[in-house]
Amino acid sequence: MQRSVQQTNGDDILTSPRKKQRVSSATAKVTVVLGAQWGDEGKGKVVDMLAMDADVVCRCQGGSNAGHTVVVNGAEFHFHLLPSGVINPRCISLIGNGVVIHLPGLFEELESNEAKGLENWQERLVISDRAHMVFDFHQQVDGLQELEKGAQSIGTTKKGIGPTYSSKAARNGLRIGDLLGDFDKFSQKFDMLVTSYQKMFPALQVDVKAELQRYKEYAERIRPLVKETVQYLHQSLREGKKVLVEGANAAMLDIDFGTYPYVTSSNCSIGGVCTGLGLPPSYIGEVVGVVKAYTTRVGDGPFPTELSDAVGELLQRRGHEFGVTTNRKRRCGWLDLTLLKFTSMVNGYTSICLTKLDILDTLPKIQIGIGYRLNGKEIDYFPSLASDLAKVEVIYETLDGWLSTTEGIRSLDKLPPNAKKYIQLIEEHLGIPVKWIGVGAGRESVIAL
Repeated sequence: MQRSVQQTNGDDILTSPRKKQRVSSATAKVTVVLGAQWGDEGKGKVVDMLAMDADVVCRCQGGSNAGHTVVVNGAEFHFHLLPSGVINPRCISLIGNGVVIHLPGLFEELESNEAKGLENWQERLVISDRAHMVFDFHQQVDGLQELEKGAQSIGTTKKGIGPTYSSKAARNGLRIGDLLGDFDKFSQKFDMLVTSYQKMFPALQVDVKAELQRYKEYAERIRPLVKETVQYLHQSLREGKKVLVEGANAAMLDIDFGTYPYVTSSNCSIGGVCTGLGLPPSYIGEVVGVVKAYTTRVGDGPFPTELSDAVGELLQRRGHEFGVTTNRKRRCGWLDLTLLKFTSMVNGYTSICLTKLDILDTLPKIQIGIGYRLNGKEIDYFPSLASDLAKVEVIYETLDGWLSTTEGIRSLDKLPPNAKKYIQLIEEHLGIPVKWIGVGAGRESVIAL
């Protein structure tokens, strides 16, 4: 490391890159909200709540395969690419470099939510010039790849997310910055990318000329929103602004730590926050794990606590468990603490937001998965292979239900005793405090502890 020495009254004063870094580092810590299960835990609602006290709300990974719902004054806002904090009129909403963006879908989403009351987003939306673009042909390829797999298909959303991340990894993808730069070069790269996919899928039809004309128009629409977001975000932190990061998808869909191959194509754990926004780990403060009071998942893959009976149907019906992105019915099951211990190890949750507690109100008995047996032996780890996870036997603890309505409750002391026992058991097993409890759909339906 280079350093310089200045002489002052005979004493050496060191100036170095290390000293400069300390001077210019963040004065505020970043708060991160992550899904702790297989998604659909209610992250949008939590982000909307925390965004009331934030200056910048960021998306760091994923694409329009995410689906977050926020209910404000009875109106439902559905977000796929936009950070849920965009509802807060004082927040900047930032889409980071780790996100893959389908521009037609982004503008459709903006227009749809504008019709419901979203205001002044033009002054508050910032998009990274490093973010990769999802094209319509990526979505077509997504569907073709699923068809090729046949019975081995993984149940993707067919939003083109996997093919786009594949293009990114193959280094022939196109970024927002490419679109806003030399359009002739962009056109050449676009044509080459289409050609490469047509070699793999000869049936793929793309009107290159029409697509390029469309994207020339999109370039001008999006240009005012685009920035180099790494410097922008770091400057915001140096100024003491509060930054909130909204994870998309969830820990068990992470490309590395999820139930591979039944996962998404990005890192939706804490690592994706750093790489998807250009933030060092030392800048991260609170990590909120959002946990549904039971477990759901969309699509294929192992699900140890799944209920294929009347209780599962009751949870699906009472919880309105249909995917925001695909409208597919969500599979439902008991809460799985072994799964949550694993995702907590990976993500380092500092607190838990427990959502949809009210959905359990009518159950006389409630089970919680507290351990796994594999091949007849109790294990102290979460299986890496989906084939092993499909074989585990869940060890359950059974609790009495509370058989009373929690939806209107706004303080912990008013919760039924058995509901408190349920929360206490979760805290004891995970060693993490439950800081918020969701007991309804609206942004006001939260018990803060």
